[in-house]
Amino acid sequence: MTDTSHDIRTLNGLIATTIDSVDGYTEAAKDAENGRYAQMFTSRAGERRQVASSLQAEVSRLGGNPEDDGTALAGAHRVFLNLKSAVTGQDDQAIVNEVERGEDHIKAKFEDAMQDDGLTAETRSAIGAAWESVKAGHDEMRDLKHALENK
Repeated sequence: MTDTSHDIRTLNGLIATTIDSVDGYTEAAKDAENGRYAQMFTSRAGERRQVASSLQAEVSRLGGNPEDDGTALAGAHRVFLNLKSAVTGQDDQAIVNEVERGEDHIKAKFEDAMQDDGLTAETRSAIGAAWESVKAGHDEMRDLKHALENK
C-alpha cells in the first residue's frame, strides 16, 4: 500500500484555494456593475466548483478526507477573499484587478503542484485536468485586465 498522504495534502491545498476562488468570483459577480462581467464571474465560479469537485473525488479515491471549506486552511489561501473588502464600492476595473491577482495566486499553486515529483502519476493527471480550467480562467482575467487598462 503506497503512502498517499502527500498527494492528499497537496490536493486538499488546491481544493481550498479553488474554493476560495469560487467565493472570490461570487463576490465579484455581486459587485460588478457591468452585466457581462457579472455573467463571466458567475460562469467562472461554476467552473471552479466543478474543479474542486473533481479534486475532492480524487482525494476520496486515495482514501483521504477531502477539503470542503476554503477557510479551513486560512492564512495562506485568503488571497481571493481579500477581494470582498477590496471591491466593495469599487468600479469594475478595481474588481477585475483583484480577480486577476487571485488568478495569479491559484495559477502559481497549480504550477507548483504540477512540478512536484513526489506526487503519483494519477494525482498529477487529476491536477493537470483541473489546470486546464485554472489556466483558462487566469488568461481570461489577465486579458480582460489588460483590455480595461488600455481603454
